[in-house]
Order: sequence, then C-alpha cells, then structure tokens
Amino acid sequence: MAPAPTPRPLSAPTLPAGLPERIRRGFRSRVSGDPTGAPDWVRDIATVGEGPGWFEPGGLVWEVHGDTSTLVGGVAALLGQGAHPLALAGVQRHSAYRQDPWLRLAGTARWLVVSTFGSTQLAEREAARVRSLHTRVRGSDDAGRRYAASDPALLRWVHLAFTDAFLAAQLAVGADLAPRFGRRWPDAYVADWRRSAEALGARDLPTTRAELAEALAAFAPALEPVPADLHEFLASPPGLSRPERLFYAGLHAAAEQVLSPVVAPFAGVAGRDGGGSRGRARLWRTRLQLRALEVVLGPYSASEAAARHRLGMGPAPAWLAEAAA
Repeated sequence: MAPAPTPRPLSAPTLPAGLPERIRRGFRSRVSGDPTGAPDWVRDIATVGEGPGWFEPGGLVWEVHGDTSTLVGGVAALLGQGAHPLALAGVQRHSAYRQDPWLRLAGTARWLVVSTFGSTQLAEREAARVRSLHTRVRGSDDAGRRYAASDPALLRWVHLAFTDAFLAAQLAVGADLAPRFGRRWPDAYVADWRRSAEALGARDLPTTRAELAEALAAFAPALEPVPADLHEFLASPPGLSRPERLFYAGLHAAAEQVLSPVVAPFAGVAGRDGGGSRGRARLWRTRLQLRALEVVLGPYSASEAAARHRLGMGPAPAWLAEAAA
C-alpha cells in the first residue's frame, strides 16, 4: 500500500504572488477545454460513484498522470503513434485534429484522467464510450490496407506507444518517484496501466519495462517514417500565442529526446539513446519549465482534486463549491 499522497515538492523559485489568473485559466482551457480545468467529465470524477477506481489513490498511476511530465509524454506518444501507418490513418481520416487540435487534446485528456482518477463506475462508463467511438473508425489507407480502431492489435500498439512515452517522460523530466515507490516502480506502472487498455479491447500487454521494450521492438517491421506534415504540425500546432509557442517548444524538444530507440529512427530524431550533452541540456530546460508551471497551477490538477474530494481526502474544489451554492 502506497503512503498517502502529499503535495509534490517544487524545486523552482517561488513566482510573484500577483501572477495573473488568466495564465492558469489559459493553460487549463488548452488541456481540458474549460478555463476552470473542470469540464463536465472532470466534475463527474468528484460526484459519480464511490470509493477508489481502477487505480490506487496516491499510487503510481495517479502520480505519473498527475505530473506535468505528461505534457511531454503526450507529444511523444503522438509522434510515436504516427510511425504506425494504420494508427495514423485512423486519426487523419476520423479526426478534426488539424482544424481544432485543442479539441482533440481535450478528448484524449478526458479518457486519460477519467480512467486514472474516476470511480470504477465512471471509468467503466468512459471505456464503453471510447469503445463505441472506435466502432466508427474503420476504413483503408492510401495503400489499401484495412484498419479499425477496435482492432486489438492496433489498440495494443497505441497502448505500447502511450505507455512508453509517459514512462520515459516521467523518468526524464518528472518528479523522482523512487524514494516513495522503489527503484522498480517503472515495472509496477507498466503492469498497472495495462488495465485501461484491456478495458478498450487490447490484449497481450506487457507487465514490466523490459517486456514493454520487447513488445515495441516486435512492431518495428510494421512501422514507417512519420510523415513530414505531421512532424511540422506537432512542432508548431496552430493557435498558440507567442509565450505559449516558447513554452511548447520546450515540450516538443523534450518529447523528441524521450522517444523509444525503436521509434526514434522512424521519427528522424535521436531519441533517448542519443542527443548527448545537447539532449541533456534540452531536458534540463524543460524540467525547469515544468517546475515553474507546477508553481502556477498548484500541487494537484483539477482531476486529482476532484478524486481526492470524492474519496474524502481533500476539500471540495472551488468550482464544485460554486456549483453547489
């Protein structure tokens, strides 16, 4: 049993007390679609169901997915998934991500945080919603190869790329989890998080970091170079202000640096086995960015705060108290 969660330590200098609220609201709006960080599906985390969900409160999945390193992991996961032509075809032909990338981001964030922090009832409801969406994503790519988002093999690839990216980002730019969970915590994270993908229909999932690496390597014959237009899109998505572009550039640079050595050649980047001192400097700068962001946002995301309230581990979030007034 993991110890009760405590606010994550912040190593960045304290920021000015008068930091504008609009910065926090702008960030939350980007990642959730709501300036409070609490759209309806986050509010459901606080109110739907009782007791713990799929993952232990304060445990590894909570800690990894509550860390700001997920911003790097998310970009890396998209870049890695783009190396599989059928996964890419499904996204390109059944998503408006180019027209509204932030809506797509909020949709992905919904599945991630509800699965992580929601009650069992809510997580199962969310999995059913995603399975229903997947039944509509099917067709053929330009080479005539058939794809279906509900295909267990394709679901397996998406899960592998996601898990590897988020784990690598946590290790590279996130909080050090070894003091709380021991040196083998990456194995436990891989084993725990597979439950979310099994609920969507994925099978034969790894349970250790070594098995994860082997599973990724087995996909290499099916991978292809990431298209240049996807590279360009992920390097500079539309709609960002100048300060946001500067911040995002750090996330993107770190995402390239943490890619699996299996995927990195298809993405045309050094990945985590390369980069040398320059790569380490990129990761160091991104760590500082993320520590500063944590000071701005506070110790818990809106989703984690909602879960803590549901479980009697924390006060009602301000947005919930306002709704009840």
